[in-house]
Amino acid sequence: MKGETIKNREVTDFLDKLNHPLIKEIDALRVYILSSNQNLTENIKWNAPNYCFEKKDRIAMKILPVTAKVQLIFHRGAKKKEQPKEKIISNKSKMLVWKENDRAIITFNGLQEIETGKIELQTIINEWLNAEK
Repeated sequence: MKGETIKNREVTDFLDKLNHPLIKEIDALRVYILSSNQNLTENIKWNAPNYCFEKKDRIAMKILPVTAKVQLIFHRGAKKKEQPKEKIISNKSKMLVWKENDRAIITFNGLQEIETGKIELQTIINEWLNAEK
């Protein structure tokens, strides 16, 4: 379900002060993440944009300071939970690098990768958010 993109002013101000060389990539990801599901909210956590679903942390952006990469960490919240026996989503995307059955990372090496993968990314986001409903 596509929703209206409502960026959090606190996150925008934080990123403006950060003056990161990948600000276009970060901003594109913000738009795609927020527009993928109308129930996502955005805040700052761990010095980067963070996305909550039903008031629970689900997706964290990791902004690598000295490389041309931005990562999205898909998780089930800040507290460690018992590991599921299988991956929490069945998506076979090559974008996902699984760290545990309930934690995966997507790394983007530039704006072109983000643009090319935006539809796949939005599919992954919604599968992830719906995995624990």
